[in-house]
Amino acid sequence: MSNTLFPTELPTTQEMYKALCERDSEYEGIFIVGVKTTGIFCRPTCPAKKPLEKNVSFYGNVRDALAAGFRPCKRCRPMEAFGTAPEWLANLLSQIEEFPDRRWKDHDLRELGLEPARVRRWFKAQHGMTFHCYQRTRRLGRAIGQIQVDNQSATSAQLNSGYESASGFRDAFKKLFENVPPSRARGDSTGSAESAKPMYVNRVLTELGPMVCAANEQGLHLLEFADRRMLETQIKRVNKLTRCTFVIGENEFHRSIQGELQAWFAGKLEKFQTPIVLKGTTFQEQVWRQLLQIRYGESRSYEQIAKNLENPKAMRAVGKANGDNRFAIVVPCHRVIRADGSLSGYGGGVWRKQWMLNHEQRSLKTN
Repeated sequence: MSNTLFPTELPTTQEMYKALCERDSEYEGIFIVGVKTTGIFCRPTCPAKKPLEKNVSFYGNVRDALAAGFRPCKRCRPMEAFGTAPEWLANLLSQIEEFPDRRWKDHDLRELGLEPARVRRWFKAQHGMTFHCYQRTRRLGRAIGQIQVDNQSATSAQLNSGYESASGFRDAFKKLFENVPPSRARGDSTGSAESAKPMYVNRVLTELGPMVCAANEQGLHLLEFADRRMLETQIKRVNKLTRCTFVIGENEFHRSIQGELQAWFAGKLEKFQTPIVLKGTTFQEQVWRQLLQIRYGESRSYEQIAKNLENPKAMRAVGKANGDNRFAIVVPCHRVIRADGSLSGYGGGVWRKQWMLNHEQRSLKTN
């Protein structure tokens, strides 16, 4: 399944579900389907019994399905090229499935008689990511794998998501944060150290999927889509910047942003008031403050933002700062587009970016 086949936009849900039911081979490489009731993802041609439409989610590639918490189907083998892995890779793929939490290093691959560069090239060609990126995505996916979409309590156009139970949510997040050891706060003048202050972490359910929210007594430090590839990196950055201890729970800022997000999705809120803590390099913070000045329903180009910063050659740096933004929707990096009006990349998925832009423009017309 070459990554060159991955489309920028997926077909309609109805078209993909029809192709799934008919096992249409023409859709191989076009989409991957995640089955919420089993937690697995499959090819369009999988021979397994077809799930109900309300129990599936569609993705453009394997990477996104993994990040959303699904594991590969053992029948149709979506991780393998066109259903059959090369013989030299079969043993590794088998061991990955048997020991999904193992962290494979280059020397482990060599012990299996595999050249790490060859493994990286295969994963890059077939799935658009290196082998080590696949491992990171798989770990994160397992940590948030209990996030499921509940279509029984939402309209067909909604993607309200949530954990099946509070205990399941806590267990998943413990796995996610076990790779971020608690920092210690700097000691006082006497050299003693105190325990790091808590950073409360919880999920926020939205129509575009679940989000991870982190806040302390100062305000929000993170609001990101749970399936974003950079989530684990962003969590580590928050930990490094704040020297915090992550605790599952919520405070007033979680409750505030949940209410504001509900109003935003209903088209009744244009500007967020929940306090956020912007911490980054001087340039990053300058870019993020420029984003906050973009009006609801409007857009700016990377070039315009660079010019506003009196650094017209910094368009690429502006784009990178956009990607490092830790506050999806609230710090509206989705309102930044190319100079020709086309959409560029978005950490939460270009489809979300398009949805948000359309949503804001529709809301302006109806209000």
